[in-house]
Amino acid sequence: MFEFFAVAIAVVALLVARKAIDQATTLRARLDALEASGWRAQPTPPPLAPAHEAEPTPVPETAASTAPIEATASLHEAPPSVPEDASDQAAPTTPPPPLPEAAPGFEERVGTRWVVWLGGLTLALGGFFMVRYSIDAGLLGPGVRTLLGGAFALALLATGEWTRRQESTSTIAMLPIANIPAVLTAAGTAVAFGTVYAAYALYGFLAPASAFILLGLVALGTLAAALLHGPMLAGLGIVAAFGTPLLVSSEKPDFWALYIYLAVVTAAAFGLARIRLWSWLAVTTIALALLWTLPVLTFDPPQVGPYAFHVMSGFALAALLVVCGFLFGPPAEDDHVEPVSSGSLAAYLLGAVLIVLASFHADAAIVVFAILTAATLLVAWRAPAATGAIALAAAFVGLVFLEWAVRANPDMLVLPGGALPGIGPSPTDSSVSLHLIAAALFAVGFGGAGFFAQGRSSNALVPVIWSAAGVFTPLALLIGLYARIAHLDQSIPFAILALLLAASFAAATEILSRREPRPGLAPSTALFATGTLAALALALTFALDKGWLTIALALTSMGAAWVSTQRPIPFLRVLSSILAGIVVLRIGYEPHIVGAAVGTTPIFNWLLWGYGVPALSFWVGSIFLRRRGDDASLRSVEAAAILFTVLLVFLEIRHTINGGDVYRSGAGLTETALQVCAALTMAIGLERLRLRSGSIVHNVSAILLTLFAAAATLVGLLFIDNPYIFGWGNTINGAFINALLLGYAAPAILALLLSYAVAAGRRPPAYGNTIAAAALVLALSYVSLEIRRLYHGPLMSSGPIYDVEQYTYSIAWLAFGVLLLVIGILVNSQRARLASAVVIALTIGKVFLIDLSTLTGVYRALSFMGLGLVLVAIGWFYQKVLFRKVAAPAAPAPAPT
Repeated sequence: MFEFFAVAIAVVALLVARKAIDQATTLRARLDALEASGWRAQPTPPPLAPAHEAEPTPVPETAASTAPIEATASLHEAPPSVPEDASDQAAPTTPPPPLPEAAPGFEERVGTRWVVWLGGLTLALGGFFMVRYSIDAGLLGPGVRTLLGGAFALALLATGEWTRRQESTSTIAMLPIANIPAVLTAAGTAVAFGTVYAAYALYGFLAPASAFILLGLVALGTLAAALLHGPMLAGLGIVAAFGTPLLVSSEKPDFWALYIYLAVVTAAAFGLARIRLWSWLAVTTIALALLWTLPVLTFDPPQVGPYAFHVMSGFALAALLVVCGFLFGPPAEDDHVEPVSSGSLAAYLLGAVLIVLASFHADAAIVVFAILTAATLLVAWRAPAATGAIALAAAFVGLVFLEWAVRANPDMLVLPGGALPGIGPSPTDSSVSLHLIAAALFAVGFGGAGFFAQGRSSNALVPVIWSAAGVFTPLALLIGLYARIAHLDQSIPFAILALLLAASFAAATEILSRREPRPGLAPSTALFATGTLAALALALTFALDKGWLTIALALTSMGAAWVSTQRPIPFLRVLSSILAGIVVLRIGYEPHIVGAAVGTTPIFNWLLWGYGVPALSFWVGSIFLRRRGDDASLRSVEAAAILFTVLLVFLEIRHTINGGDVYRSGAGLTETALQVCAALTMAIGLERLRLRSGSIVHNVSAILLTLFAAAATLVGLLFIDNPYIFGWGNTINGAFINALLLGYAAPAILALLLSYAVAAGRRPPAYGNTIAAAALVLALSYVSLEIRRLYHGPLMSSGPIYDVEQYTYSIAWLAFGVLLLVIGILVNSQRARLASAVVIALTIGKVFLIDLSTLTGVYRALSFMGLGLVLVAIGWFYQKVLFRKVAAPAAPAPAPT
């Protein structure tokens, strides 16, 4: 059935092709006849009369007829007749623009395209089916089948070339139809490829070397034919060329022969892509060539030579033929970074990286990688289209040296202290020496090129890429060498190198900042300034130990903020916030900062330096940043300043109370009280500060500290750490000067001050009143707990409540309410008078609910009598003093009548 459809499609294709040829022949004959008759299109003159009027009959020019003709001409205002030769000299008329071609219809698509493609596929399948039929029927031997397959392939190729030449000799423009010669040629190359492979794999007529050569020749011939037959044949040829080595197997592969063959194929493909300007062909070739670098990862130990030849030859061919604007490459736009040009160099440089990694940093692999990296710098310097490869080259350099450091010291990934003594190679072996030389060359090459590239391009992206690579590469190399040689330990020589690098970047920043504005100069200057600060941070890291790194990074953040005020480079503000974020992450990993070596001295220990210096640095940095506006960078640094200040205070409290153990579980009354007092104090300070700064960070931080103090008061002071509820954990020593004064009286005073600070800050009244209510609760708690301490001693949770103690509570609460009333009257505070009313109301409730049922004898009577006298006195005071009304003067008596 399938053979019937194939024959039917072939017949239809033949008929349609014949019809198209006949039509083309007719059109050609007509054009030849017109050209032979000397026909030439003339511009049509405008009509002298309306289209419906008849054309006048010509009159002989006689003496008798001259006057009437002139009169008629004058009447109709007709122009004089123009000789034929004069009309040729007249100004040419501009032809109208051609009409757009109509889109092909369904019939045209079927007849001119689909049938041709199906016909080519049918021819190829017909050849394969014929071979299969001969095998199944046993008609022909293997040798004859192979010869017939080759003959059929040659016939298809010859037919394709003949049809191409026939079309090329025609003077009729080609219609946008399927390319019949290309289809026939593609079918022929496919049959040829299959015939050679069958002769090798099925029949054993060819040795592997001979099959490899023949298959390669077919693939290369296909690429060569693509010059004449178009991109479809080129795609078939490139896939066949790179797939040929997969079809021919050998127990002992010869990689030199393989990569020499691939170099020839790559050169042919790049040449074809350059001639026809097919970027897709260049990209496909690069991708397939990179895939053929992967076998280096499967052989141990790998042969560096063949693989090095593969990437170096491919790199050279790409530079010669693919990179725009360099040697024989395509023309380039002005300073445009072209993806194919950059990607072609980066792809082969990636192949060199794979060789380095697979060969365990063999000397030959490092040399090849260094050569290709230097060549990338050279090509990109001459051709801006390849500038994108510079960024990838810098990343590859950093990757190679980082992998080299980790490979020699894998324990540094799991041990925070670095490598153990004696592990890893000697810092002076040959591998290290070669890497040191390569690192020095890379640092000088990238850094120098990044500086001297400024001002050479009208495209801002080009100098920015150069400067970014010039800053990143030396820093990455310095870190890699430090990790490999110094094993992440303290090293003064590396600190000196980092200082020299910082000085170089600083000099570059200063020079560039004085130049006239050019495209990309401002961000490049910012990048060099960033490199300066990063190198300084590395110098401090290499020279200092333990927590000094945290301090160094914080100081660097402040330095970046200060430099941003001297050199208005926007990225410096971002860098300051980034460094602050790094320091925050650092203390999140190790709150001790220096491990167990914090020390036991209160206040003056490593916490003061590890948290205090960063906090001060961030506060000063935020002042510098605020001079040029409020943005996300400023808010980040302000948040870090507040965070480190809070952590410093809290951790110092824990350190002092717990004898240096900041990780101790749980907290007592003293520690909780100090934390609440500290939080309230800082909240008061931030409430005052936000009035001046208007910062949302100060605003939110004040609220968060207030909420923390409220939670600690509710959960800690009033419940868990309350000595009356859990007296076994909180023994109160001292009658009056004790922990109760710190735990309840001091927070009450601070909460009251915070309520007034909140009111001054124009927050909602309910917010300040809630804080004032908390202050009242703390004050009343202090009065009650102090009475409990006087009657029960240090252990307040044990023992019954006797009548005298119960009566004392009532008297004390009543006195406290009266005191609040007096204070409210003296300072004219309605809030204090309302608090007095609340306390006295509580006292009334206690007297009627508790004293009435628990007190006996004289204490019950005194309780009610005292409460009654106080209430009467308060009422009289409100009537006669606070709300005294002046009586209106009496009306005069009426006069007697």
